[in-house]
Amino acid sequence: MLESRAADLGKTVRRRRECLNCEFRFTTYERVETVPITVIKRNGNREIFSRIKLLTGLVRACEKTGLDTGRLEVVIDDLEILLQQRNQREINSQELGDLVLDQLGDLSEVAYVRFASVYGKFRSVADFIGTLEKLKQRNQVKRQLAEIG
Repeated sequence: MLESRAADLGKTVRRRRECLNCEFRFTTYERVETVPITVIKRNGNREIFSRIKLLTGLVRACEKTGLDTGRLEVVIDDLEILLQQRNQREINSQELGDLVLDQLGDLSEVAYVRFASVYGKFRSVADFIGTLEKLKQRNQVKRQLAEIG
């Protein structure tokens, strides 16, 4: 092996190699193999976690909020790492949505409410008001913890 370095934001290792017999040089890419995560939908159906589907939903929720797609990809990266570290290989859509909302609450209150309205299937103004109250309480707790720590 001639050289080894991280690629793809540290998810891949790029290795420059050389054949010991013919001295031909080539590059290999090594990536950690992950176990697929299954999302259990509200109706009981199961589907494989889709990074693209989640990113699409986040992009819609974050339109005109100033959050760029790169930042949203980092949110999904963090979420995928969290899911891979769990012992369970299944997660219900409600829990997945709550994890996303926890991340969005730190980035944009508007995106938080937009995402919650879609994944929570809001039916009335009361649903919006309840979500705004949760967000307000969440932010108060975070501020109090920041003042303590």
